[in-house]
Amino acid sequence: MREFCRKTLDELRALDSPTVSNAIEGFKIRPRTGGYAGFDLRCVFPELGTTLGYAVSCTADSTTEGRPDPKGLYPLWEAVEASPKPAILVIKDIGQDRTRSCHLGEVMATTAKALGAVGCVSDGGLRDILEIQQLGEFQLFCPGFVVSHGNPVICDVGLEVTINGVTVRPGDLLHGDVNGLLAIPDEIAEQVAAEAYRVRAMEKEILDFVKSPDFTLDGLRRLNENFRH
Repeated sequence: MREFCRKTLDELRALDSPTVSNAIEGFKIRPRTGGYAGFDLRCVFPELGTTLGYAVSCTADSTTEGRPDPKGLYPLWEAVEASPKPAILVIKDIGQDRTRSCHLGEVMATTAKALGAVGCVSDGGLRDILEIQQLGEFQLFCPGFVVSHGNPVICDVGLEVTINGVTVRPGDLLHGDVNGLLAIPDEIAEQVAAEAYRVRAMEKEILDFVKSPDFTLDGLRRLNENFRH
C-alpha cells in the first residue's frame, strides 16, 4: 500500500475516469482489458462527480440463513479507521444469492463516512438510497438495490477481491464516476494526471479537426499517424 500526497490526489480527482483509463494505457504496465469494472457496477450518484479513495476490502454474506456473526462490523470499521484517507469500502458478496444480497444502508454509510470513507463499491445490493443521498458526499457503486439486509455478515477483511472484473487489493487507489470504476496502479499514480492532460490535448486536436470545414478521412489518418509516433 502506498499513500500519495494531497496534490496527486487532487489532480486525479479533477479528472474523469475514462481519461484516466486512457492515460494508464499509455504506460503499458497492464493489459488493455484489465484494471476496470464491468457495466453491472453502476454509479448511483453521478452528480457527485469523481470519487477517489483507497480500498478497504472485505467479503460479506447476507443470504445464508443462520450464518454466525461473531465479530460484527468492528473488524471492518477498524480497517477503515487505519486506512489512508479518503477510504472506499469494497464489499465482495460470497453468499448464496448475490441478486438478493444487501451489504450497506444508511447506518453503515453514516458510520463509514464518519471514519473517513467517501464511498462503497459492491457486487451485491445496497439500500437506503435516498437517505445516503441526503448524507451527502458518499458515493455508491453497485449493480442494484435490495430492500432487506437479510442475514448480514462481514466475513473476512483486508484481502484481495474481484468486483465485476476488476481485482482490488487493500490500499489500491480507486477512481470512479458515472462512466464506471478503475484501479490506478501505484507505480504510475503520480504520473497519470500529466499523461491524462496530454491525452486530452491530442483528443481536442482530433475533435477540432473533425468539426472543421477542412475535415477529410485522409487528414484524420495523417493526424492519428502523427500521434502514434
